[in-house]
Amino acid sequence: MSDTESQLREQFMDAFANADFPVKNQMSLVPALPNGPGTKFKADDVTITAMELAAKLGKHQDFPYEDPESLVDDIIAGLKAEDMI
Repeated sequence: MSDTESQLREQFMDAFANADFPVKNQMSLVPALPNGPGTKFKADDVTITAMELAAKLGKHQDFPYEDPESLVDDIIAGLKAEDMI
């Protein structure tokens, strides 16, 4: 696991840990984000907003999610598939 991936994984876990699981769609995650859809995740030279995650990774997500770990696993996999990390 790269340092960038590790840093992003930690930030995503922190951000989504307080979501009301199970989550049925992306909009269910917005209340958990510290700055709503404007929340930014930064690691090394990568900066991704929550809006970018929603727009670019929708096809890589498989809702509903029962826990933050499975959600974050799919986010990381989607970022890799889209060559964002």
